Amino acid sequence: MTTTDANAEDSGAHPRFAEALRALGLEDVLARTRRFPEATRTAAEAAAAIGCELSQICKSLVFAADGEPVLVLMDGASRVDVERVREELGAGKVGRADARVVRETTGYAIGGVPPFGHRTRTRVLADRGLLEHDLVWAAAGTPHTVFPVAPKELVLHAGATVTDVRERTA
Repeated sequence: MTTTDANAEDSGAHPRFAEALRALGLEDVLARTRRFPEATRTAAEAAAAIGCELSQICKSLVFAADGEPVLVLMDGASRVDVERVREELGAGKVGRADARVVRETTGYAIGGVPPFGHRTRTRVLADRGLLEHDLVWAAAGTPHTVFPVAPKELVLHAGATVTDVRERTA
């Protein structure tokens, strides 16, 4: 085992995600990654484990837009409005990607998809609501790990377009 692999194991981050962090010069993020004994597959579970507001969780959700994967970054307290995503992308049809497509596209399982460091480069939309926080928490490649990041840094490293794609409340 290399030192790099040991550092990734120590942090709990998925090795592919740990490598992506290193490539971006974000080694310090590995030290701030938190691992939990129980899965934090849902935003509510992650917020409870961290002790933060639900809206401080960044969900990384994969959709299919006219058959092409697209990643949507959304705060944990909100839901994605698929029609708004469709309009933003100029797509004919948008729907949630199935687990197979998520794993093939990102290299990670649902519940552990990080906002960047994916197997395949995809278009990324980040909901503007994430920018309302100084710090958000996102999955570090496994359902057991999360890392803190400033939303502007998240948008930058994910190569995201900031837009409004959350469901409107009546």
